[in-house]
Amino acid sequence: MKYRLQAIIFVFVAFMLGCNEYMIVGVLPDIAHEYRDSLGKLGLLVTVFALVYAIFTPIITSMANRWRRHHVLLVLMVIFFIGNTWTAMASNFTSMLLSRILTASVAGAIISMVLVMASYVAPREKRASLVSWVFAGFSIASVIGIPIGTVISTTLTWHDSFWMISGITIIVFVALIWLVPRDTPQFKSTLSKQFVLFKDSRIILGVGFIVAICAADYTIYTYIRPLITNEMGFDNTWLNWLLFGMGIFFIIGNKFGGYLADRGGIHRLSGIYAAMTILFLIFGPVLPFKWGAIIIVAVLCVAFSCYGSSTQLMFLDIAEKQYPQSLDLASSLNSIFANIGISLGSFTASQAVTFTTMKNLGYVGSVYGLLATILVMILSKKYTGMRNY
Repeated sequence: MKYRLQAIIFVFVAFMLGCNEYMIVGVLPDIAHEYRDSLGKLGLLVTVFALVYAIFTPIITSMANRWRRHHVLLVLMVIFFIGNTWTAMASNFTSMLLSRILTASVAGAIISMVLVMASYVAPREKRASLVSWVFAGFSIASVIGIPIGTVISTTLTWHDSFWMISGITIIVFVALIWLVPRDTPQFKSTLSKQFVLFKDSRIILGVGFIVAICAADYTIYTYIRPLITNEMGFDNTWLNWLLFGMGIFFIIGNKFGGYLADRGGIHRLSGIYAAMTILFLIFGPVLPFKWGAIIIVAVLCVAFSCYGSSTQLMFLDIAEKQYPQSLDLASSLNSIFANIGISLGSFTASQAVTFTTMKNLGYVGSVYGLLATILVMILSKKYTGMRNY
């Protein structure tokens, strides 16, 4: 019974973090209107958040093993609450940027600790399923959090959307005090000993693959609201329903990813990302046919989110067998390099819409998609694990 409750709260942690990270996409036009800044400039909020997330996550995760994991998690949750509440109160771009930096600095370490705890509390045969559900927490944030946040933003203010997250954070914090496991094994080691993980070519290929996938994702996701309304021609009523539908497909992708992780994992992904690259290439020409474009977005949502369980279990498998001192760092690689990819993709997108039209974002995404396909094909040949996982 306790394992089930722990699994639920781990998913809620991911949901909370997902709302904080992704909701900015849904309310960006409202922030631009209040601050009287351009969407191109405010798109940098996404870029900076992801970059700070990627830089601070390995540092905090590696240093945190000096203290008991559950104590560190609760302290990080308090910092997250302060950062998100600051965002809710931000009255100008500088204040908003600083609040997002504070929140981003701890968000990655929170989810990496939760993933380590999940891998210990779950029976081995259920690890892939629980990991996929934790990742699905981010998708649930897309299904429920982003549409609700967008509705709150358009009916009240965008500030209230972030106040909602602060309320969720308090509930999650109380639940963690009760349910967080206090006896997960820890390997104390220096930063240099933990970073030896990056000498492994499979790790390098894996993180490069994640960067490419997430960069491809955010070439269109950063501007998904104007793409749906301005380019496809849907009104705001349809916008909320379509964002909800995208979240559903992200969840389907996460669960499909769990299915793949149990049946070959990394070795099953190359075909999916080759197909994704083709969809990016035809995205621009299909935009005027709004329902055709939405179908492409739905399939892309599945492709974007189905890698997580396979790469997470691969990183943990390699670390457990060869680099046990790096287990905490290995658990955070998905979130670290996903955010490097998000930063790269959102920056590329913000530059692209400055110099060309949004219709061309699909072509930018296809470049990253092709790179991801090549990397995962090479990785599949190098990595021999999980074929019968």
